[in-house]
Amino acid sequence: MAWKMRAAAGSSFRRNYSTVLNKNLKGVCTKMRKSIISAVFAALICAGWMMAIPIGPIPIVLQNALAVLAGLLLGPVFGGLAVLLFLLAGAVGLPVFSGGSGGFAVFAGPTGGFLVGYFAAAVVGGCIMKLFREEQRWPLACGIIAVAGLLGFLSIYVFGLLWFKHVLNLSWQHAFLKGFIPFILPDLMKLLVAIPITLKLRPIIRRYTE
Repeated sequence: MAWKMRAAAGSSFRRNYSTVLNKNLKGVCTKMRKSIISAVFAALICAGWMMAIPIGPIPIVLQNALAVLAGLLLGPVFGGLAVLLFLLAGAVGLPVFSGGSGGFAVFAGPTGGFLVGYFAAAVVGGCIMKLFREEQRWPLACGIIAVAGLLGFLSIYVFGLLWFKHVLNLSWQHAFLKGFIPFILPDLMKLLVAIPITLKLRPIIRRYTE
């Protein structure tokens, strides 16, 4: 009788151990897949410098939209990681910032605050996207994405304008005229494009990483 109880206990222990091990392995694989996607997205942001329209000290770029999209698609942690990898690549001197520039000195320039804002945009947008559910009706889903993206873009401007004003010693009026007003329409257009992209790709990425 005793040996049967020991055998049953041993069998139960093996099952529990196997269950815990499988859960841990699944968690590790999920994080690895998310990290890989973050690295791919970081590469996309790096490549985004090639699409820029210079209009003064602050060019119209695609990279800000990609930073926002990282948060919308990957969430605050891995979206933020993608942007952080991009910023680190530029900080060490790789030519991934606007105009093919790189190096830590770029952060001290007029556009340095906007670069820092990219990270905030991914985190803020990703946090808002926690309200998003695939089964939601599309008007609600689009509304959540729009709010998340809009707050992401605004996060960029909060950091960007504060530093832009400080570096160039501008008044708030001139800072807004040079660093905000010319970019309202382009960024709204980017946001409109980001909504259907997020609706299409976020469920695919989620299935791949779960």
